[in-house]
Formats: sequence, structure tokens, C-alpha cells
Amino acid sequence: MSVLAAGTAPSIATQLFGSGLIGLREGLEAGIVVMILAAFLVKAERKDALKWVWLGVGIAVAMVAAIFLVIHYGTSTVTGLTAEIIAGVASLVAVAIVTVMVLWMRKAARTISHDLKAGMEKALVAGPIAVLTLAFFAVGREGVETALLMVGYAENTAGSAWPLVGLLLGIVAAAILTVLLYFGAVRLDFAKFFKYTGIFLIIVAAGILGYGIHALQIGGVLPGGSALAFDISDGYDASSWYGTVLAGIFNFRPDPTVLQAVAWVVYVVVVLFLFLRPVSAPTPAPAAPERTASPAPDETVS
Repeated sequence: MSVLAAGTAPSIATQLFGSGLIGLREGLEAGIVVMILAAFLVKAERKDALKWVWLGVGIAVAMVAAIFLVIHYGTSTVTGLTAEIIAGVASLVAVAIVTVMVLWMRKAARTISHDLKAGMEKALVAGPIAVLTLAFFAVGREGVETALLMVGYAENTAGSAWPLVGLLLGIVAAAILTVLLYFGAVRLDFAKFFKYTGIFLIIVAAGILGYGIHALQIGGVLPGGSALAFDISDGYDASSWYGTVLAGIFNFRPDPTVLQAVAWVVYVVVVLFLFLRPVSAPTPAPAAPERTASPAPDETVS
């Protein structure tokens, strides 16, 4: 189900870099969520509830691993046009969910710390299962995005295991960075980090969108499989460093169809516009008559 011709698979370094950056960004998002919950419980002197947070995180990680393995390896035995159709549909679903999550985080980042703390305060009153559930959904939301993104990304590597290795290395790096952030050993400009990695994810998702459309064209679901937007194959070395980077990270092909090219451009322009436009600040609540100073704004993670 790969879009690459034999012998032009992305280099190991390219596969590690692309998936590693995905793992770093998504792992850090999940790590920040866990850090906020853990810090709140420690400050509230409820360390006894930490075990339920870790259990919820563990269940979420297991669920995400199961989703990835079922979708990616569960369809590996399917061949022919059916395989292309399945790959195309899975890629389009991945792009849709990743797009929603990236745009959601853009707005939610301003109040996520406040919302998580408020949710944990209520969960502590409700009991251990509520604490576990809060941690499960908070981390699972990020994990599902990662699993779906990796399914679409890994389709371009001809069954190679290196993207998965890169993902795991990125997640490990994110876990280490989260611990260092928690103890104040390092500082990170979250706004810039999530802005630039968000742009990266959007470009990656655009490539997965193009791959999905091409797969559906091969499978006969979408028309225009023979109508090329351009063809630079003669002067394009797919085995060169730039060829492996563009193909391995961004799913670029030198002979896209018109539908692929149009979809890629429209997706990038529209989603980047929505992602980069200024986020309106929350309207502050009217101050009570006896107050003389405005309340502190919510903490942010980006």
C-alpha cells in the first residue's frame, strides 16, 4: 500500500526524524496534561489519588497502542484494490481527526490548565473512578490523534518499522522533557513550540491527504487517476537526500494527479489560515464592586 516505487523508500534517518517529531509534539501535549493533573494533586495534598491518574494514563496508552496495531497491521494482509481503498479511507479519516484536534488545541490551550484543575477537583469529590476516567480521556484524546496520524504516515514507508521506532524515541524524549519541566530544570516557550510543530503536522497531514486521494483513485473510488497536474519524474531523483526527505516526511510524489494537487493546496491554505489566525482572548468576568484588582488570567500551555 505504499506510494513509493521499489528501491526509493525513505532513508532511516528521514523516517526517524518525521515520526520522532510527531512523537515529541504529541507526547509533550499528553505529558503537559499529566503534569498539570499531578501538580494539582500534590498541591492539594491528595497524593493518594496519583495512582488512579497513572492507572488512567496506562489504560489510555494501551488503548492507543491497540488502535494503531489493529488498523496498521490488521489490514496488512489485504492486497490489491481493496488494500488501496482501505488505505485511502484510513488516511482521510486520520487527516480529518488530526485537523480537528490541531485546531481544537489552538483554542483550548488558553484554558486547558484551568479546565483540567476544575475537572480534577470535581473528580476527587466523585471518587477514584472519576479521577481515573479524567486522566484516561485527557491522555487518550492526544493518543488517538497520534495513532491515527502514524497510521497515515507509516503507509508511506513500505512496511518499515523505523517510523514506529522514531515515534517511541520522540515519546521518550517528551517524557524526559516533561519531567524536567515539572521540576523547573528547563523552560520551554510553549506558544512557539506548538505553533511551529502544529504547522509541521498540518503539512504532514496534507501529504497524507494526497496519499489517501491517490490510493482511492487507484482503487477506482475517485476519478482522475490518469490526469496529472505535473510530472517532474525525469529530473527528480527520488533516491536523493531531498527525494527521501520529501517523500518520507511529506508524502511528496513527482507526478501527482490534478485532484491530489488541488486538495493539497486547498487543505494547506485553509487549515493554515484557521490555525494561524489570532485567537480571541476570553472575555473576563465583570469585577465585583469590592474588588480593586483584576483576577489573574488562566494558565496556558501554548
